[in-house]
This record gives sequence, C-alpha cells and structure tokens, in this order.
Amino acid sequence: MRLAPKPVQTFRDDFTYTNSDEAIKRFPFPFPEDEYMYSVNIEPHTLPGPEGSVYEHLFDIDEHYLSEMAERKQVLAENPKRCLAMDHMDLACWDFIDRAMTTMSQDYPNYFTLEKDGEHWTWENKLLGIKDTFTFGDSRTLPQPPMEYMGCQVQGDIALLDQRDNDLFMDAGIITCPADWSLAFDAGMSFSQWHGPVPLAHEAGIFERALKYLTAIPVDQPVRRLNWTLTINARMDTSPETYPNWGTDRDSVTPENVGEKVYLRVELQVLDRMPRSNALMFSIRTYLISMNDLVTNPEWAKRMHRVMKTLPEELIEYKGLTRYHPILLDWLKQFDLEN
Repeated sequence: MRLAPKPVQTFRDDFTYTNSDEAIKRFPFPFPEDEYMYSVNIEPHTLPGPEGSVYEHLFDIDEHYLSEMAERKQVLAENPKRCLAMDHMDLACWDFIDRAMTTMSQDYPNYFTLEKDGEHWTWENKLLGIKDTFTFGDSRTLPQPPMEYMGCQVQGDIALLDQRDNDLFMDAGIITCPADWSLAFDAGMSFSQWHGPVPLAHEAGIFERALKYLTAIPVDQPVRRLNWTLTINARMDTSPETYPNWGTDRDSVTPENVGEKVYLRVELQVLDRMPRSNALMFSIRTYLISMNDLVTNPEWAKRMHRVMKTLPEELIEYKGLTRYHPILLDWLKQFDLEN
C-alpha cells in the first residue's frame, strides 16, 4: 500500500473529502486523446500493475478506505435494498469472498489476514476491527449475508453477473456509490437491457462487441476499462433513489465556484471470472478529483478543456452536464489558451 487510510471524511453534507498530493498523482485520468467517444476500451488487467498505481492490485485500497466504508454503512442503513443477491447467486457471493479475502490479504498484509484450515477460515480486517471465523460456503456462519459482509470491506461497488444463454444478468450486487443508476431497478436485467439508455454506443455496435468479449473472459485473466462522468461536490452516492438530495446541485455551479464544486468522477471497472459459479465479478472503483486539483497537472488541464469542448451534445445531455457545461468550458479555457 502506498497511501495509508486517512481518518473518515464525508461525501455528503459538509463534504470534507480531499485528495492528498499523492492521491492526485495516481488519479486515473481517463482521456488518452483530445476528443472523447465511446469505444470498447477494454484491456487486460495484468497483475501486479505498476507499483503504487491504481492498477497495482485487484482491489485498490487507498487513503479513502475508512471514509468509503463509513459512507457505505450509512447508505445501507438508509436503504438496505442497495445490496441484494438472488438465491441462485449464493455460490457467486462465496466466490467473491474468496477472491477478495485471498488477494487483499496477499496485497495488504499489514491490514488484512486470512487463515485457512480446510473449510474453516479466519479473516481479520484490522482497519475496521473485524475478526471472524466461519465455514466457507455456509452463510449461516457469517454475521451478515455474504454479499453484504464482504461488500462492506472493499472500496468500490460490486456487481455479480450471472452468465447464461450467452448473456450476462445483474443478479447480485452492493451498489452504494453509483453514477445515476440503480441496482434495484437493474436487478435481473440483461447486459443490453441495463445499457439501454446510453446514446450513440448502440448504433456503433459497442455493446454487442463488448458482450461477446466479456462472455469469453477466462478464469484468472481479468480485464479493465475506465469510465467517467462529472459530479457536483464530492458526492459518492448519485443514485436515482437519492436524486432529491443532489439533483439541484447542478444549478449551484457559478464561474466563481466551478473549480471547487465540479468533480471529475472516474470508474475503474474490472471484470473477473469467478471459478466455481462462472459468474463475472464486476467491480466499479470510483475516484473523485475536483477541477481545482485536476488543473494542477497542466497536461490534464489542457486535455480536459479540449474534451469538454468537443463532447457531442448527446453525451452532454446523457451525462447530466447541460446546466453547467458552458461555465466549466469557459473556466477551463484559461489553461488552454492556444485552443
């Protein structure tokens, strides 16, 4: 681990969330070119990745660990339906537990330990003060259902996709920091159904090619992609269920506060085949950076301006940027005067 967890900061109300200089340097800036358009930007998630980067380990644990776990606990207390697992996904949930505990204890031994004695496992999470002994595969021996138990100990949302009939179905997950989508609404939907609202990509055949690729992922060969949007304030939970809490935030952006209030929100999405159930684990690790912090990197500042300047109207509307996009574009221009 390169960034030790900081004390709890908030993603709501007073928004005390901040990035350290080190966190800014390792931020996964998602734009390799000056223009953005949907593509099948999937690549092998070869492990270990570059040391200290967000790609080093399967589960990236960073300085925001305690803050994100506190936020998840609060979201679940407000709406327990943000975590669900259909009955046929029990084995997939145990696959997830095995994958998470095994890799986290290997990658972060100062914080997590796992001892196995046949089917009797002892897991310790020193960051959260958890130590439990249980029988692997027997949900009755855990203090919580398997999806909730492990999902409350990893940063990022987790969906478990059941694969059948050459398609993927969102049949389990713990989703507390989504970018304007709902697990309760998408549960049970197929891959094409939950991507239905995305503009432009269907016409380009993006999802058809992506599904063919994803259903062929073998065990121990995870893949990854970056996705992005913008968020007002450092708010992790922008779900439809909580829209009354954040929908009007988009009207609060002014030329004076745009650098402080607008955040680039990047999702590191990893898909990993589960060996027992054949499900795909879909992890969505979210990173937030304010425009003020982003422009400390001159190359990022220039590129951000150019991407915003050339972003198709359909994507501006789909990503919910319409109300403040002109203000952001004007503000970013000062960092890219030749364009």
